[in-house]
Amino acid sequence: MSYTKFVAPLVRANSGSIRKLRISPARCRSTVASTKTREEKEQQQQQKTNGCTVVEAAPVELISQSRKATKAPLSKTHIDFENTQEAYKSKGNIELLRSLLVFKLCTFDILVDKNKELMDLSRKLLGQWMFEKLMKMTFYGQFVAGEDHNSIKPLIRKNEAFGVGAVLDYSVEEDLTQEEAEKKEMDSCVSEAEKESPGADHREKKYKAHRQFGDRRGGVISARTYFYADEAKCDMQMETFINCIKASGGASNDGFSAIKMTALGRPQFLLQFSEVLVKWRRFFNFLSAQQGKSQMTVLEQKLELEQLKDSLTELGVGAKDDIENWFTGEKLGLSGTIDLLDWNSLINDTTKISNLLMVPNLQTGHLEPLLNIFTEEEERQMKRMLQRVDILAKHAVENGVRLMVDAEQTYFQPAISRLTLEMQRKFNREKPVIFNTYQCYLKEAYDNVTLDVELSRREGWYFGAKLVRGAYMYQERARAKEIGYEDPINPDYEATNRMYHKCLEYVLEEIEHSRKANVMVATHNEDTVKFTLDKMNEMGLSPTENKVYFGQLLGMCDQISFPLGQAGFPVYKYVPYGPVNEVIPYLSRRAQENRGIMKRSQRERSLLWKELRRRLLAGQIIYKPVY
Repeated sequence: MSYTKFVAPLVRANSGSIRKLRISPARCRSTVASTKTREEKEQQQQQKTNGCTVVEAAPVELISQSRKATKAPLSKTHIDFENTQEAYKSKGNIELLRSLLVFKLCTFDILVDKNKELMDLSRKLLGQWMFEKLMKMTFYGQFVAGEDHNSIKPLIRKNEAFGVGAVLDYSVEEDLTQEEAEKKEMDSCVSEAEKESPGADHREKKYKAHRQFGDRRGGVISARTYFYADEAKCDMQMETFINCIKASGGASNDGFSAIKMTALGRPQFLLQFSEVLVKWRRFFNFLSAQQGKSQMTVLEQKLELEQLKDSLTELGVGAKDDIENWFTGEKLGLSGTIDLLDWNSLINDTTKISNLLMVPNLQTGHLEPLLNIFTEEEERQMKRMLQRVDILAKHAVENGVRLMVDAEQTYFQPAISRLTLEMQRKFNREKPVIFNTYQCYLKEAYDNVTLDVELSRREGWYFGAKLVRGAYMYQERARAKEIGYEDPINPDYEATNRMYHKCLEYVLEEIEHSRKANVMVATHNEDTVKFTLDKMNEMGLSPTENKVYFGQLLGMCDQISFPLGQAGFPVYKYVPYGPVNEVIPYLSRRAQENRGIMKRSQRERSLLWKELRRRLLAGQIIYKPVY
């Protein structure tokens, strides 16, 4: 199995002691991220004016830095987002009128709030054929590319002719009632051990299923949701993703395809593994605080090895000889310190996943199983999920398609990110194939980005990221408040903007230093796009290098996407497709999302009107795009 080594609570319990951990040589990495002295770091930090942590280049990166220093300065690129002729040259007049109609309808609360009921009523009154025609003339035609991978090709080719690529996303969802969704969630997120002995395990509230939040669609307007039925359904969904990957490879020269981890297996595993990862990171933070380093940034927290060994011995985690072998057996801590990445690298290569779900108890100092019982079927379900992930990554490589792993709720995300990271370590050796998604409305977003960038630098693979603000804010806040754990979301929109720009600038600096990082700036925020362009100009990053991509949803913010594409920037539309009846949940969310956007700003509608007036005054009553 390809990803057995990833699933990493680091140790196996054996009669209360730690067995020596084995790590494959390819996974060992230096604990020294930079050769700079503390004084040099402080001097460099003082020279920064934006408060972001400096990206410390490993010695090998000095080659790329010196190469950059000798390059001729690039001419600065300026994009005029007011130029409607460029923004809408790919659209006929009928398409502009459709956009105006759909966006206007999205501003009426009663239509948006009752959109599903109204669509159901329209289907009954008009019949299926007329209903589909009506939808294709309005909402479906605006936000969905077509019904299958053949029908979407003309739109993809037209967009490509105007400089805009595609991220294919098969947007079919089950149309479940709330009760059905809650039942499926509880059945798939509660283990046999929890069913037999509720409350007897060591689980935290955040990483357990709660019926009042069982319908994960609640409060979510911009992300599709999958509910587990059985392993056969997961296999079907994997086949759907494979078809999407093949369609992307056949329809586009340089495309992306999007996947969701919750579609590929039982979410119980994602909950459990997330909890294990968080508890081990918390244990590292506890040990860091013991050494007086809790106020340092996450990458600056380097634990003194001898002091760490003494602490683990005093906590009763294991015998001193076992702990000595734990670190020295695989040549970790040669610099005399251990940081969080070294800590995370202590990966047991046992094939029995259930033995890996061990967590430290800070009260007793011992390792304890997360669950008292783990059935053989649960073990098989976990392995099959990992196998599906591996199969999708291999298909992406074979078809020349980059794979975008969508972010999900915070109680799933640690496991999703770790799975994605393992895919990157394997498949991003020669070029960026796998992209992880970072939700910048999270308080921990910057720490997550910096850690993953640093790991990619140490191990020499291509870092690939999609930066988004996030899709689950209302649901996450409500769940944290009601269940009783810390709200993971930044306090307000401005804080999220600052976090987004901070993460983005860090990755851009990494691109500037090494040219091995890659980022998709997935946003409809024009200010963020301008911020990115300004930073690229400052750093001399050319759009032709294909290191910085931009992404928007199909049918939205064309005034951003098409001017960027025609100026030579890699820009992509998220392109949903699927049969009309089966993408109704997706269309419902688009209506809700556009309500907020259109009520806050009239800009997109005013630009559409401006272009229509320009064409009419120029005598272009019938306008047909030429490509």
